Amino acid sequence: MRRGGGAGGGGGGGGRGYGNYTNPCLTMHQPWASLLVYGIKRIEGRSWTTPIRGRLWIHAASKVPEEDTIKTMEDFYREIYAVNGITDLKFPEHYPVSRLLGCVEVVGCVKCEELASWEAVPEGVRLEGQTDFCWLCEQPQKLLVPFEMRGYQGVYNLERKIHEAAIRGLVPVKGPMPVKFPLPNPQDPFSLKPGSISVGFSDNKASVVEKSEGLSAAIAGARAAATQFNKKDQNLLSNTTTNSYSNSTSSGRPDSKSLEEDKMLESCSVGGSGEEASVPSKTEQLNPIQCEESSSRGQTREDLKQIPGASAKIFAAAVRGLKQS
Repeated sequence: MRRGGGAGGGGGGGGRGYGNYTNPCLTMHQPWASLLVYGIKRIEGRSWTTPIRGRLWIHAASKVPEEDTIKTMEDFYREIYAVNGITDLKFPEHYPVSRLLGCVEVVGCVKCEELASWEAVPEGVRLEGQTDFCWLCEQPQKLLVPFEMRGYQGVYNLERKIHEAAIRGLVPVKGPMPVKFPLPNPQDPFSLKPGSISVGFSDNKASVVEKSEGLSAAIAGARAAATQFNKKDQNLLSNTTTNSYSNSTSSGRPDSKSLEEDKMLESCSVGGSGEEASVPSKTEQLNPIQCEESSSRGQTREDLKQIPGASAKIFAAAVRGLKQS
């Protein structure tokens, strides 16, 4: 049985969403974004519980990842997969930025301590949870031609035309160790929520994964990498003037657009990219950060419910790329 589909829109075509979400998307820093779409990362960590079930589109933020960060996170996943005997991991060859990369199916959300003690899932998966809330992700799919677009705060809806083109360019990805998270109630997509599985745990008999020296070092390194963004970007924001977007993408240096995006994003965590101070409001989730851009095009408040993710030229180029592939 395919979970996360039906009314939640997690099945074939996106369908209807829960609440105001029809084609929900989340912007994440690299390398975390690609690791999730490639099925290597199975837990997206946040300080707030997920408002959706079903398909979640993944967009890579504009910040170019540092080589040390990529190596640290790849080493982390090598170590946690080794716990389950998997030693031959194939990582993405590239970590593109400012691109819509693909999607995953969000089937539930549990507390970190619940995941760590959940014997129904492999040990390596339990080690991924390092944040307050762990979004459980399955069935990764990637775009043959990643779409260039910019991201927004929190969970937001893809613009309809972008979604229609992207849905045709998806291909399934088989991760090194796919996981099926069992729903307490298969008839209720929201049955796997914080507190739903902790009742079966005993405080005295919580399952603990034994950590080797190498694994402990990898976890410590991943945590250090995850906290780099807030501190660095706060300094950059106070000392950096506006640079052009083309300079940013060609040189790897942050510009005003990437700084704004990184400021609005949560700082990355080991399990994902989520340690912001508070849960974004519905207005923040559904409205673009620079509303003046939309206002200049004569859009109304109702129009803003479907957030424009890319210009018409970018969209047309992406569609042509799909037809040629």
